[in-house]
Amino acid sequence: MPLILLFVVFYFLIIRPQRKRQQEQIRMQNSLTPGSRVMTTTGLFANVVAIDGDDVILEIAPGVESRWVKAAIGRVVTPAAAPGGGESDERGDGGAEETGSERVDSTDGDGKETGGAKS
Repeated sequence: MPLILLFVVFYFLIIRPQRKRQQEQIRMQNSLTPGSRVMTTTGLFANVVAIDGDDVILEIAPGVESRWVKAAIGRVVTPAAAPGGGESDERGDGGAEETGSERVDSTDGDGKETGGAKS
């Protein structure tokens, strides 16, 4: 009986959430359209130019295109909210700074702000 209970707890705490994240990632990768702004799993920001089966052609800079597999797309980047929208910390910007049209988190993993210059 304890072994079965352990398996049920293991399933609900580890297996089920991981499967849900994988399905969401696949759904996001299959819903890519040309013109979308994306970030790859390596942190490269680019625009989707075309989709060719399991490949995505990304425009890294004007006139510079690169072919990637869909699995390398980490997330779709949405434009940042208008300034003055929320008040989640002292600065009023949620600990993020604007870079072009993306919202980039400027805190480390512990929630402390990073003080160094970005490279």
